[in-house]
Parts: sequence; C-alpha cells; structure tokens
Amino acid sequence: MDMMNLMKRLNWYSKVGLMAATIILLAACSKQAQEETDLAQYVDPYIGTDFHGHVFIGAHVPFGAVQVGPTNYIRGWDWCSGYHYSDSVMTGFSQLHLSGTGIGDLGDVLITPYTGPLHFTPGSIEEPLKGYASLYSHEKETAQAGYYAVSLLDYNVEVELTASERVGFHKYTFPETDSALIAINLRLGIGWDRPIKTMLKQLNDTTLVGYRYSSGWAVDQRVYFAIVLSKPIEGFEFQPGTKLLSETEAEDVAVVGVLTYATKNKEQIKLKVGISPVSYQGALNNIQQEIPHWNFNRVRQEARDKWNKELGKIEFKHSNKSVLRTFYTAMYHAFTAPVLFNDHDGSFMGTDKNVYPNPGFQNYSVFSLWDTYRAAHPLYTIVQPERVDDMINSMLAIYKHQGKLPVWHLMGNETNCMVGYSAVPVVADAIFKGFTGFDHRLAYEAVLATSTNDEFGLNYLKSMGYIPADLERESVSKALEYAISDWAIARLAEKMGDTENLQRYNVRSKVYSKYFCPETRFIRPLLSDGTFKTPFDPFKSVHEIGDYTEGNAWQYTYLVPHDVMGLIDLMGGDTAFEAKFDSFFVVTGDMGEHASPDISGLIGQYAQGNEPSHHAAYLYAFTGSQWKTAEKTRYIMDKWYTDLPDGLPGNEDCGQMSAWYVLSSLGFYPVNPANSVFVFGSPLAEQATINLPGKKKFVITAHNNNKKNIYIQSVKLNGIEIKRSYITYQEIMQGGTLEFYMGSTPNKQFATAPEERPIEHLAK
Repeated sequence: MDMMNLMKRLNWYSKVGLMAATIILLAACSKQAQEETDLAQYVDPYIGTDFHGHVFIGAHVPFGAVQVGPTNYIRGWDWCSGYHYSDSVMTGFSQLHLSGTGIGDLGDVLITPYTGPLHFTPGSIEEPLKGYASLYSHEKETAQAGYYAVSLLDYNVEVELTASERVGFHKYTFPETDSALIAINLRLGIGWDRPIKTMLKQLNDTTLVGYRYSSGWAVDQRVYFAIVLSKPIEGFEFQPGTKLLSETEAEDVAVVGVLTYATKNKEQIKLKVGISPVSYQGALNNIQQEIPHWNFNRVRQEARDKWNKELGKIEFKHSNKSVLRTFYTAMYHAFTAPVLFNDHDGSFMGTDKNVYPNPGFQNYSVFSLWDTYRAAHPLYTIVQPERVDDMINSMLAIYKHQGKLPVWHLMGNETNCMVGYSAVPVVADAIFKGFTGFDHRLAYEAVLATSTNDEFGLNYLKSMGYIPADLERESVSKALEYAISDWAIARLAEKMGDTENLQRYNVRSKVYSKYFCPETRFIRPLLSDGTFKTPFDPFKSVHEIGDYTEGNAWQYTYLVPHDVMGLIDLMGGDTAFEAKFDSFFVVTGDMGEHASPDISGLIGQYAQGNEPSHHAAYLYAFTGSQWKTAEKTRYIMDKWYTDLPDGLPGNEDCGQMSAWYVLSSLGFYPVNPANSVFVFGSPLAEQATINLPGKKKFVITAHNNNKKNIYIQSVKLNGIEIKRSYITYQEIMQGGTLEFYMGSTPNKQFATAPEERPIEHLAK
C-alpha cells in the first residue's frame, strides 16, 4: 500500500471514528435530555399504598375529575382509597377514588371484565371469589403516572387504564371465549358509600348511560356517566329481580348489568367512561370533547405529558434516584386533589343541587382543608398559581350555596369533617399574595359569615370568649384552629380598613392563651366555670369525643403557628420554651386505647403522620436555634419518607403529607400558612429550580449538601448574604437565586438575633 492510500485510509478511519463518537455523544445527550424532561419516570404510585398512606393508585391527570383505578374488597380503614398494597383480590375498576383520606367513599361505577359463566353476585370478604372478583399479583401489575395495568389471573384478562380530565379510558384484552363479560356494577362503593338510587340504560349498540345516587361521607352524592364501547354489544342482561323500565333500561337501588361478547384470542375491547356532576348528556359530551378517538396510547402519552408539565414546575436535582422518586411522587400526590367538579363546558352542580352553567371559572371539589391549608395551598400559590383563583372561586360559590365556606367539601357535599374553618386562611392568603381573579369583597363577607355562625362551639366562643370542655367535645382543638383563622381575618380586616373587626379578631386570635396552664405549661381543656379540667394526662388522646382532635396535649400545645412569640412568652422565654420543646421530640407515654390511628410517624410526641404537628419542627427558628430545626426536619425527611410502598408516615390527606415534604426538601416551610413567610429548615435538594410564571426562575442551590452536612452555615439571596432564617413569598415569585452553604456541624450563630428570626406579621 503506497503512502498516499495509507493516508487516505487513516483519514477515513479518523472520520468514521469521529462520526461514531459523535453519534454516541448525541445518543447520550438525547438520553440525558429525555431523563431531564420525562420527570414522570420518577413517579412511583405504589408509594403510600401500604401502611396508613391510603393513596389512590390508578390512572388520572393532575387535579382531574376522574381517578380510574382498581378497587379491592374493602377490608377496613386502610382501604379508604379502595386499594391496599397487602391485598390480592380485585373486584374491578371504579371511576372515582379519594387519595389519602381517613374515611372511605366514592368507588363509583365499578366495571369488571371477566370470562363466564355469568355472575351477578359481587362477593364478600368471606368468599372473595364468589362472583366476578379475581386474584392478581404485583408481579403482573404496572402503575405509572397516567397509566395502570394488571392481569386478572382468574380470567386471563389483561386490563389497561388511562384517563383525561373527565374520562376514564379502559382497554381489556380477552382470551378466546364465547363468554367474554363486562359487569357494570352500580352497587359496590368504598367505605361508607351506599347506593340510594341508580339507573343504567342502553342507548344504542355501543353506548350505555346512567346515574348513581349514593349516601356516605358525602350524604347526597350524584354521579352521571356514559360508557362508549369500541365493539358493538352482543348481549346485555340485568341482575334478576332488578326493576326494569324496559328491556334496555333499569332503575333500582343498586343496578348491576352485564355485557356479553364472543372474542378471539388477544382481542381488545375498549371503553370510554365519561363522568359528570350534571347529567349523562354532559358525560357524553365530555367523552366527545376530550377523547373523540380510540387511540389508547395517544391518551396515555397525553396523560404522561400533562404530568410532566406539572412536575416540571420544579426541577429537582439529587444524586440519589431514591430521593428523586420520593420527591416527584410527593409532587404527584400533591397534585391529585382538589379535583375538577364540572363538565368540559364549565357547568357544575352546586352544593344546593342547582346546576350552574358556564360560571366563568373551573369548579373544584374534594377540599380536605383541615389538612391542606397548612402546606398544600401555600405550595399551590407558588407552583400552581394559575389554579388558585379557580379554587377560591369554587370556595366562594360554596359559600353562596350553603352560607359558609367549605369545611371538608366532597363532590358537592359539605361533610363538616374535622374542626375549624380552615378555608379562611386559604382565602385570606390568596388576597395577601396578590391574586385578583375573584371578588375580594365577597371573600371578606364569606370569612366573616363563616366565623360568626353558631356551629361547633362558635356560640360559646362568641358568648364566653372560649369553648368549654364540658359543653363541647374537641373544645381545645376547635378553639386553636379558630384562633389561627381569626388571625388571618384580623389581617384581612386591617387590609380592608375595618378597625372594629381588626380589634375583635385580634382578641379572638389570642384565645389559645386562656387554655395555657402556667403550672403544667400545657394547653389544657377549660370547663364552663373557668377552671382547668381534671384529671389531666398530657399523653391521653380520646378519638372524636375527647378534648383534642386526633392528638393530645403535647401535640396541641404547639399549635399556635400564628403567634409563636406569644406562646414562647407564655412558656417563660426562649430558654424555657426550648427546654420543654426539646422534650417534645423525646418523651414517650401511653396515649390510651381510644387514641386515633392517625397519630403516627412519632418522634417522641411529635407526630409527622398527622397534620397538627407539621409546622412544629420549624419552631426552633423562632428561639434563634435554627440549627435544631435543620436537625429535626432532615431527620423527618430521611426517617419517614421513602420510595417504598410504606413510604409515608400517615394518611396522605389529599396532598398535605406530600406538600410538607416538597417544601421541606426545598429548604423552607410556611409555619403560618397565611403570612407569606417561609422558614428555613434543611434543604434536601442539591439544586432545585422553580419555574415561575413569566418565564422567571427561582434557583435554590445547597452547596456541600449531603447526609452529614445538614446544617445551614450561611445563606445568600441573589448573591447577597442574608442573616435571617426565612424568605418571603414575594422574594420567591420575583425569581432569583437562593444559596445555602451547608456544613456537618451547627453554626449556632446563624439567625440568632431577634431581628433575624421569622417575622409573624404579613411579609411585604
């Protein structure tokens, strides 16, 4: 080979090598880019399906009206969502589920594919396979953001589910059989739910419609539905004894109908199930508007894209994939509720059972406010600001329909569950933070009306200045929750120039001090004669009929997030408060046989598994010992939040348990949920970028962050060192940079001066 040919070949080899290297590099970059944009890969819907997490598993989109997913036989409290990781029997696939609640409901329109013989008996716990239930295993089950699949082992039927906002999309793959069956069950619900009146009607050879009225936690729930099938119906039967209106229509307390087909091996039958709070015509229109085609994979991808869009509101960086899974699943859970409660055209049914067409806002329901006012709603003001006005408008509509803001609103029903009027700080916070898409005067009217009715001990608060334990159960918890909301009303009155109500609600916000016992230094129940109730055991907790709601005196003594400095003064100052507060995380005792199982995730008496403790670990910052807050919050994140099925410390509670983790992972938390102040803890993120409206970004960087370097040494905001232990909502939303410099030993001089500690007035 001559020298010229050799040089040509070497040159060719070098070019090929360069091209190969380029291809490899581009492929690697493409994979990295896909990983960075496909944040849904880090969502593990199994997290929280074990222990007491009670989370929904199935297919849905962010804040979607439909949560289509599997329903087990309901075997007790841990099946509140309809599913528990320990189970192995599937009854079918319901269109509506709750996520993380402490009470079970919904489970509407249960659909089950199976193979013959024809069954109508839904079965029981004692005989779970009597009827059309089936065994399943986690090995043949897949759960992803916007998608769920499972094999029904008894029938060799493959089930796949996805969803749009108001439509559940089912795909069933049958074996070869002359009796491929699909049961439409309007009888079974979840938890307290019981049918009152149901209807199922065949409109044509591919369409069924109906409704289901039921009573349970939601005392008067009304769900309308439409089912469109990809294959014409070959046979249709109602359960024997059902009241028939015609051969193709039945109306009874609990209608069950079964469709029959002959199928080839691996033949697929698809169902689009639309849900409406207004009418089955509305449900049909929802199907037409949201999924007018039969491309299942397209809807599955669109659902994943919707999740990626919302998860992308925070770009969270961490070298440990387990932490990434925990974080993004927490975001996923936090964006499950509230849920849309309207049709595609905007119409909805109000609490007064009247239909409101095109109200001018997206209507929401499933407001678990006793839980979510603490962190979930403050989180929404940062990463879901486009939904905040609609959520507040939904609450104001509820006020107009029932005369008060929602307490715990479920599918157009007021359940009056839990204590306090916790919509108040949510509404007030939206005004303080500058949201203008709702009527502020109406909002002020609503908070005043809500706080001046005579329900749930408010009559005693107005007439006696406190709530006596011998006249009202859960008196301490009610008074403390009212005080938190009354602080927000006082600030709102100040903003409105209403000096009379400013003074009135300032006084009411201090009611906690009447319950403080100087001798024991606990907040204790008071009797109508003004004396403290005896005997007194700070560990004792009596569920529902006691003095404290899902808690005890240890936990409720620190439920004063709106006036922490006032509580510190009652305790005798920083040193005295801190000494007792240290004990809170260490001391143990018997809560008694009647204590609520919600009191979980314990560290001493601190209960991460229940909401009244959620702000508490951040209180050290108010005494100038922020390093102890860092210590406690990092421990809680590492101890109680994992990427395993039992990876939540207690009920998810419609997003609150996870919202705590999301915010704490970023390094801050809203102790007072309505004063626009976020108190520093210990950032878990190595870096996080919050993508804000107007293409602004707020970038959080934790330098030298790892499992040992949990203590904040110093902080810079937009390149300038700040000495304080908090940041404000306005500073976050302006965009910029927040830098934490971390170390393995506490900087006990950080944010110790009074002026460097968290402020309690409204942050400007």
